Amino acid sequence: MPTEKEWVRSFTEELERRLQVVSGKQATARACVAKKLPYSLEIDAYSNTEPEKSAPSRYETDILIFDELDDIRWIPRIVVECKLGAITTHDALTYSAKAATHKSLHPYLRYGILIGGWGEYALPARLFRHGANFDFMTTWKGEEATDGEWEQFMDVLVLEVKASRTLQEMLASNRSGDKKHYSMIHKPLEFKLRP
Repeated sequence: MPTEKEWVRSFTEELERRLQVVSGKQATARACVAKKLPYSLEIDAYSNTEPEKSAPSRYETDILIFDELDDIRWIPRIVVECKLGAITTHDALTYSAKAATHKSLHPYLRYGILIGGWGEYALPARLFRHGANFDFMTTWKGEEATDGEWEQFMDVLVLEVKASRTLQEMLASNRSGDKKHYSMIHKPLEFKLRP
């Protein structure tokens, strides 16, 4: 059996290929393994009214899906935490806490968990109980996804990339004159049976 990192690396290239459906002229959707993403930024002092920032604290992500804008600029869109074969209550609590801290700096960030090698088992109840900060949860029967599992996974990721972009646009244009006037945001809860 591969290590979790080896397992994640084994399908990330395919994931990135499939993400091209949400790439466009302004951004290329990318996926990478083990990228460190800031979760806090402490302010050491102020110069007049402007904060002087220290280096950010970072957590390593299993998979980071991001929009690549140019050679140096990128925007995080989705973090997918990955577990292979088992997940504990401690894992669920830890990953949910990581999601909350990452979202405090990136309020448009979407967060999910993928469990591979899960067999015929249903999503574990501990994820529902302790994963309050997850936007999605999914399992694959084996280490490799079936065509149906890939399709379900990508359907969710495409929706989450679009949601992240819309959330960021809404937050960034909040005080501008040309903002869109949203009158509702709805976070549906969708359940899917194994394909």
